[in-house]
Amino acid sequence: MAQLVSVQTGAAQRMEIGGRSILTAIGKQPVADTVAVAPLGLQGDEQADLSVHGGLEKAVYAYPSEHYGYWQAARCDAGLGDASLPPGSLGENLTLAGLLESGVWVGDVLKFPDCELRVTLPREPCYKFNAVMGFARASKLMAQSGFCGFYLAVQTPGTLCAGQAFELIPGRRNVSIPALFAAKMSKHLR
Repeated sequence: MAQLVSVQTGAAQRMEIGGRSILTAIGKQPVADTVAVAPLGLQGDEQADLSVHGGLEKAVYAYPSEHYGYWQAARCDAGLGDASLPPGSLGENLTLAGLLESGVWVGDVLKFPDCELRVTLPREPCYKFNAVMGFARASKLMAQSGFCGFYLAVQTPGTLCAGQAFELIPGRRNVSIPALFAAKMSKHLR
C-alpha cells in the first residue's frame, strides 16, 4: 500500500528571481501534526498566483518521494555544493511513497483514512521551479523526465497526517498523468 511520507504547507513570500522580487509560495515546510483538508486545500497553505496554482482543481500538489534522488543528482551535476532536498523542496504539499505518475490517471482517487483527494492535472514547471532548484535547466529536466507530480481536488474534506497509508481508487482511466504531461510539455521539448 502507498504511504504519505510527509505533509507540507507554506505561506506566500517574496523571492528574488532574475533581479525581480516575485511573490511565491513554492517554499513548503513539513507539518508534524494532523492537517485539516478543506475544498481549497490544506489549512495553513497558500498559493501566490491563483491563475496557475490553487483553486478547486489544484487544491493540493502531490509528488513521489522516489524522484528525489534524481533531483539531488541533477543539482550535483549543476555544480551545487549542497544537493540535499528535504520533503517539500519541489513545492509539494504531499510527498508520497509507492505511487508514481505512471500509475496515476485523471479521475483516480487517493483514499486516506479521513479524506479523499481526486487526481486532476500534472504540474507544469515554471521559472520559480528553476529558482528553487538552483539551476536554469530544472524545468526542462522535469519536462524530459516526466517527474512532474500531480494536482489533487478535495473530493471529501477531512484531515491528513504524515505516515498514513492510502489507497488508489481507479477512476475512468481516460487520460494518464504521463500522457497529459507529455502533451502539455511537447512545446518545451522541441
